[in-house]
Amino acid sequence: MWDIITTECFDGWFLAQSDALRESVYEAMGVLEKFGPALGRPYVDTLNDSDFANMKELRIQHHGNPVRAFFAFDPTRRAIVLCAGDKTGANEKRFYKDMIRLADSEYRKHLAKLEK
Repeated sequence: MWDIITTECFDGWFLAQSDALRESVYEAMGVLEKFGPALGRPYVDTLNDSDFANMKELRIQHHGNPVRAFFAFDPTRRAIVLCAGDKTGANEKRFYKDMIRLADSEYRKHLAKLEK
């Protein structure tokens, strides 16, 4: 089993979701916990426009809606879930641009905490 931690940014989003959506996200995180970095498509995909080569998205389908949780494995080999969002009806390029910017920012904060 792989350790998974979350940011306050992700936690705030997660707690604002419906019980059903939280369950879908929790189940996907359970698969990530089980398979770790070996987990690939269709569950996980690499994000090419991130500042970090190890930035990935956890691909969740909830009642036909695409939900994405952005994460990376940190230097301690833990998965940190940084942020998430529902891309239903969103402009895909804009969605990814905004979410990757947020994920990169959250990951930089996490790495800075690890250095202390």
